[in-house]
Amino acid sequence: MNRNHAAPIEINAASDGSIAYLVTAAPSALPAVRARDLAAAWEAARDAALEERPGPVRGFRFRHPDGRITALALADRDARCWAGAIERQVGLGDIYGLSLCLRLLALVDLLARARWMAGLLALGREGASLHPALLRTAANEPLGEMARFDEAGFYQHLAPFIPAIQGASS
Repeated sequence: MNRNHAAPIEINAASDGSIAYLVTAAPSALPAVRARDLAAAWEAARDAALEERPGPVRGFRFRHPDGRITALALADRDARCWAGAIERQVGLGDIYGLSLCLRLLALVDLLARARWMAGLLALGREGASLHPALLRTAANEPLGEMARFDEAGFYQHLAPFIPAIQGASS
């Protein structure tokens, strides 16, 4: 996949160690990513969290085409671990890496909120593995204005997989 550098990201480090990303695109304009890259990011983030390697606090300011700004902050320790892992793996200095990071964070957020997704996640000694359809959906569904996924959109894509999975675990 050709990594898209069209929407530049200005990166500024503050004296307190935090990092600010100024993005000339809205979260909803971030590109799709490869499902295999998202799976690799999931594993890298898991490893970073187990190693307790929180990265710096990161702030994102997205400029929408109409001039509005969406501001997001990653101050949560786990989110900082996950973002740091993606920074080390693919970088956050271009739109693709940023999209990968925000899609991973949005997926974790959605998994925590949407109980119906439990059948698409297998927990084991080696961690959690995600159903391939879940990874494909997270890689391709657009992010919303606040860099979150729309639960209804996910359900629409994943509903065919839910009965089979829930029936197999009964």
